[in-house]
Amino acid sequence: MMDTQLLCFNRTNVFLKPLQNSRFLFFGALRNTQFSPSGLSCNRIRCSMKSYRLSELSNAEVQNLKARPRIDFLSIFSTVHPIVADVRNRGDASVKELVYTERFDKVKLNKIVENVSELPDPELQPAVKEAFDVAYENIYAFHLAQKSAEQSVENMKGVKCKRVARSIGSVGLYVPGGTAVLPSTALMLSVEVLYCAKKAGVTHILKAGGAQAISAMAWGTESCPKVEKIFGPGNQYVTAAKMILQNSEAMISIDMPAGPSEVLVVADKYASPVHIAADLLSQAEHGPDSQVVLVIAGDGVDLKAIEEEISKQCNSLPRGEFASKALSHSYTVFACDMMEAISFSNLYAPEHLIVNVKDAEKWECFIENAGSVFLGPWTPESVGDYASGTNHVLPTYGYARMYSGVSLDSFLKYMTVQSLTEEGLEKLGPYVATMAEVEGLEAHKRAVTLRLEDIKARQVVNIR
Repeated sequence: MMDTQLLCFNRTNVFLKPLQNSRFLFFGALRNTQFSPSGLSCNRIRCSMKSYRLSELSNAEVQNLKARPRIDFLSIFSTVHPIVADVRNRGDASVKELVYTERFDKVKLNKIVENVSELPDPELQPAVKEAFDVAYENIYAFHLAQKSAEQSVENMKGVKCKRVARSIGSVGLYVPGGTAVLPSTALMLSVEVLYCAKKAGVTHILKAGGAQAISAMAWGTESCPKVEKIFGPGNQYVTAAKMILQNSEAMISIDMPAGPSEVLVVADKYASPVHIAADLLSQAEHGPDSQVVLVIAGDGVDLKAIEEEISKQCNSLPRGEFASKALSHSYTVFACDMMEAISFSNLYAPEHLIVNVKDAEKWECFIENAGSVFLGPWTPESVGDYASGTNHVLPTYGYARMYSGVSLDSFLKYMTVQSLTEEGLEKLGPYVATMAEVEGLEAHKRAVTLRLEDIKARQVVNIR
């Protein structure tokens, strides 16, 4: 279906600098800390999410709540533009130098692209293989169902129109975070990534990340095939690179401006504080620029129990540092009822929306703006991340108001086709000629009238 399927991935580098005070307020989360020669370790984190009651806020204050952590795109663009230009000019050499430097990865990478067909089939543990296979089947089934039959419409007698789908020739998928294993001498692909790549029909894997990886796929390099559309979420620099390149001579399109991950959870008194905390933290652990929002619908919700559970779970997370930073610009909103809660959610337009309330399904019809929706107490956002079948590349930063998540249609382009008979042109042509004349486009008019004259002349001959 596609000429080139390119998988690109990045991995997270974390550097913690020692701080001077042993007790401090850090990104809105209060911590007790210990120091060791290797850096900072965190013993305790307690939730300090701000809270607001919608009924007590002005319209302007409610509007302000939909704002995400500010991204200074002017500054980011100034950083990314030189990277985009350098990759265009120097290709592979630029990608190697910008990504895998001695300073950060301790690796000199000689080969940035792997041809998947040349790599041996990976061996997975049976349980891991089964998990990926189930996810594949669910995703395949869900997207196969999105394939629609071609339809032709005869608008007037002799005037037929239809819309046909064609696949986009080559696409690239950016996969951020945690997919690479880095030994001391060479970058190796994780067996899980390789297994999924082979199963999905990926042809090449670009062992790079960040703005330079997006640039390599957009321009093409000596070893990296050029693609025509780039998919996948990423950090601010990845998002900026996608935005820059879709308006450049690279002639590529992108799925959407997908940035830092986010979730909005609507909960009522029937929702478990343990589940609420877990859902909020499942997005907060993505990174410090993520945002999570809790909307409490109605009375009877034990906020203290939720906050204590967030602190408890956050302390036990390997990525608790990231989660605690995300909590600093996250908040809780009190809504008087479900209608007010859903109205606020539609204003915020979250990437992920979890509706953890009694009889959640009945509220679906009121939801207007969300990337993906998770209804009921037994539908954690994690199932959409991995295996329910829906696509996980979703609009963030409020773009759910005007963008959809990735779907089968994202990989297709559509053409309209029309065909007219003589009778059809006789019926429709005079109207077209009139409109062309009104617009002052004589050639447009003649393209119709000259044909009509030919038809009329032939009819006269036939009568004789």
